[in-house]
Amino acid sequence: MEIAALVFDLDGTLVDSAADIAEAVNRMLDDLSLPRVDEATVRGWIGEGVRNLVDTALHHAGSGHTPAEVMPGFMRHYHDCLLRSPRLYDGVVEALAQLQARGLPLAICTNKPSALVPPLLEHLGIAPYFAHIVGGDSLPQRKPAPEPLLHAAHLLGQAVPRCLMVGDSATDLGAANAAGMPIVLVRYGYLRGLDPETSGAVAVVDDLRQLVAETCVQGVPLINR
Repeated sequence: MEIAALVFDLDGTLVDSAADIAEAVNRMLDDLSLPRVDEATVRGWIGEGVRNLVDTALHHAGSGHTPAEVMPGFMRHYHDCLLRSPRLYDGVVEALAQLQARGLPLAICTNKPSALVPPLLEHLGIAPYFAHIVGGDSLPQRKPAPEPLLHAAHLLGQAVPRCLMVGDSATDLGAANAAGMPIVLVRYGYLRGLDPETSGAVAVVDDLRQLVAETCVQGVPLINR
């Protein structure tokens, strides 16, 4: 496997943003005089885009409101909470720096609204590592459809099989499989019941530094530049 570029999921793979997303959800519920939910519950809802997140929260609360009715308010809260307390997972900066030093172009492919991605990357100090961003509203489709990953590969100027997806969820796995792109899964993040060990991923890691230092497929380094 000759990897020429990498495509990273964002929330749950590079960044733990669950507390901030949960607060945005809860502020929306406050507006509707609905009961708040704990962060652990919201963690199980993250990964399929904001409309699905809002729809799930409304159904969980037994609300008759539609996502369309409350989406403007939720997006206001989402923006306000974006930089409240996000944190990079251990090893992210070192891994990105090592990959960049090896001349591998990097992209983000996330279901997060695209306008919210650059300020988050800038706040966390990792924006310079990424040549391209594909957000949840960049295309008509979002993960787990293959189109966002296919578009990311096109932007990176690489054939799909030479790009490596790095993600944390069944959404990422489904998109990679549909696109024909190899995927590495992390054991942390927002797995939502996914068992990485039986997923068919080319590798499973505990720390992104393993992408460069340790991860092998059939004894061959996954990234050998």
